[in-house]
Amino acid sequence: MAAKLHLLFDRFTLSLVAVVAAASFFPAHGQGAVVFEWITTFAIALLFFLHGAKLSRQAIIAGAMHWRLHALIFVWTFVVFPLLGWAAYPVLVPLVGEPLAVGVVYLCVLPGTVQSAIAFTSIARGNVPAAVCAASASSLIGILITPLLLRLILGTDTSALSNSALITAIEKISLQILLPFVVGHLARPLVGRWMDAHRKLVLTVDRSSILLVVYTAFSESVVGGLWKTVDAVSLGWLVAACCVLLAVVLVGNMWSTRRLGFGRADEITIVFCGSKKSLATGVPMAGVLFGASAVGPVLLPLMIFHQIQLMVCAMLAQRYPRAEEGDDIAQAKRPATQAR
Repeated sequence: MAAKLHLLFDRFTLSLVAVVAAASFFPAHGQGAVVFEWITTFAIALLFFLHGAKLSRQAIIAGAMHWRLHALIFVWTFVVFPLLGWAAYPVLVPLVGEPLAVGVVYLCVLPGTVQSAIAFTSIARGNVPAAVCAASASSLIGILITPLLLRLILGTDTSALSNSALITAIEKISLQILLPFVVGHLARPLVGRWMDAHRKLVLTVDRSSILLVVYTAFSESVVGGLWKTVDAVSLGWLVAACCVLLAVVLVGNMWSTRRLGFGRADEITIVFCGSKKSLATGVPMAGVLFGASAVGPVLLPLMIFHQIQLMVCAMLAQRYPRAEEGDDIAQAKRPATQAR
C-alpha cells in the first residue's frame, strides 16, 4: 500500500512538472484561454464536490471529539505558519523579489491538505478518523480565513486585497469551493457507495482537475511574462526557503506534540495535518485573490513546497511504523532480559 501511494505521488509530482513545462512552452491564449477558463471553473467545482462526497458523517463525529488535537493543528496551520510567513517576508523580498515573497506568505496562510494528509496518516498508522475531520475542517475554515490572514499580513502591499475586493473574493471562493463541497457532502447518500466502488476513477478526476487548474493558471502568468521575472538565483533561494520552512514546521510539530503529552497515533496525525499546505485549495483561490499576471509568481512557491512536502512526508510515513515495530520488539525483549 505504501509503495503504491509513494509511486502515485512520484507520478503526480512529475505530472505537475510536465504541466508547468507545457504551460511555459505552449500557454493557452486568446480564445483558447477563455475555453480553458470555463473548463477550469467546472473542474474546481467537481474537485470540491468529490472532496465533500468522500467525507462521511461518522468520520466527522468520530474525529471532531478530539478537540485538543484539532486545536493544535489549527494553531500550527493558521497561527504559527502565518507568523513564519510574516517573519520571512522582509527577508525574502531582497532575495527573491516581492512577487515570490508574496507567494511564500500566501502558502503560509493556506489550509492544510485533505487527501495526502489522510493517506500519509493511514500509512504511518496514525489516528485516521481525527485526520479526516481535521483536514476537512482546515479546508472549510481556510476558505474564509485565508483571505483575511493574507490581508492582515500584507496590508496594502497588493491592491487585490482592498476591503471591497476582499469581500468579493470571499463570496466568490464560497461559491466556487464551499458550495460544491457542501453539495457533495449532502449528496453522499446518493453517490457515496458509487465513489467507494470507483476509487481509482475518483482519484483520476481529482488529480486531473488539479493539473488542469495549474496549467490554466500558469498559462496566464507565462503570457504575462512570468519567466522573464524569475531568474535561477531567485529560484534557488525560493527552494531553500521552502525547505527551511518545512523543516521548522515538522520539527516544531513533533516537539509540541510530545511536550503536550500526545500519543504516537495523535502525533502522526498532527504532524501530517499541521505541516502540509493544500495545492487543491491554493490554486483556485489564487485565481480569485490575485490578478492573472500575478498568479504564476504567487503559485510557484506553493508548487515547490508541495513537491518537497510530498517527498519528505512519504519518507516520514514509512519511518513511523518501523519505529513503532522497533519499540514493540524492544518492549518484548525487556521482560526476557529481566528474567535472566
